[in-house]
Amino acid sequence: MITYFQACMVSRRIVLVALIWSCFIGASFLFSYHSARKVEFRLALQTARSFFDQILITRRWNALHNGVYVPVTESTRPNIYLEDPHRDLHFNATLTLTKLNPAFMTREISTLSEQEKWVRFHITSLNPLRPENRPTPLEREGLVLFDNGTREIGRVMVQDGHRSFFYMGALRTEKSCLSCHAKQGYAQGDIRGGISVTLPFVPKISLVALQIGHVSIWLVGLLGIVLLGGRLEHAYASIKQQSHTDGLTGISNRRSLMERLQNECDRSQREQTPLTVIMGDVDHFKWYNDSYGHREGDECLKKVAHAFQQSLDRPGDFCARYGGEEFVAILANTSLQGGCFVAEKIRNNILGLEIPHEKLKGGVVTMSLGVATSYPDKHALSDEQLVSMADQALYMAKEKGRNRVEAYVPGTSE
Repeated sequence: MITYFQACMVSRRIVLVALIWSCFIGASFLFSYHSARKVEFRLALQTARSFFDQILITRRWNALHNGVYVPVTESTRPNIYLEDPHRDLHFNATLTLTKLNPAFMTREISTLSEQEKWVRFHITSLNPLRPENRPTPLEREGLVLFDNGTREIGRVMVQDGHRSFFYMGALRTEKSCLSCHAKQGYAQGDIRGGISVTLPFVPKISLVALQIGHVSIWLVGLLGIVLLGGRLEHAYASIKQQSHTDGLTGISNRRSLMERLQNECDRSQREQTPLTVIMGDVDHFKWYNDSYGHREGDECLKKVAHAFQQSLDRPGDFCARYGGEEFVAILANTSLQGGCFVAEKIRNNILGLEIPHEKLKGGVVTMSLGVATSYPDKHALSDEQLVSMADQALYMAKEKGRNRVEAYVPGTSE
């Protein structure tokens, strides 16, 4: 059976589930955001790596042809660091060809790319032949890592509010490189530097879309929790009400009566005020069922319960079906005389229903009632004692002819 404590805990559980749901959505958002960042990083890394590999292929093509010749122009001047007797070829006064080795060609491609505001390349080394190839602080850090076994690095950079991706791969010494770099002590296969690739942008994930998506899911889930929790709370309240309500008459049941009586007895003792209990029983109700049937008997009890309840004027007065055709009223801060007055009112109101009962004298349904009062300032009674005394007074009312009110006076019973 669902307890009152369990019913009261429903609201707290709804709040707890809502908090757990919110934490779950928050964790999901952080995980999705982190995963998207990782995907973004991998995409940028693969893109930069592709550019780096393309540069290596271009350099290898150049090396396979032992350099390539291009016309000397204002923007393309002979490489003063290339020691080759056939570096320059003079055909006439207007045409001179100069050899581009892999490193110089890389610089030319990088310059062209930078002018187009596209990807920027930079060949560098800790021991460069050309001063322009000196490493930046970040490139120097990469070169040191290359010497320690790392083969590539990649980082997202933010500068002046603009995001870019920096990539740097290790550059190994090939056989064709030894003609220029053997004098620096490099051997084939040695790492002699690196090439950095800077992408001017990094594909950005849609943070707003990610936020809107998770907020929408959170709100839908929260709405579901509230709606389901509300229905569950209503169900608990309904079960609680049913556990304290008589299913036939709609007034409180015996369980609710005993809980209320215990509370009223405790309050009566604290405040030193009288507490009165009225117990009523429909006269010869078995005869009524035998004569009119159980369906009519149920309708009779409903009418009697309604009249019993309507006879109590004060908001604090309480009544319940005690069992079968018995009903009990609890009157706080009420003397025995006041209880008898209310009991007489109940008896008259039920008599006034004029429910036919051919087996009784007078031909209508009547009720006998017993009244008992506890006076804490004189002699406090327990809830069980009070109900027992009211039951004894009811027994006296039946013994004296029914359809009457009797009060329990200590020493007069038994």
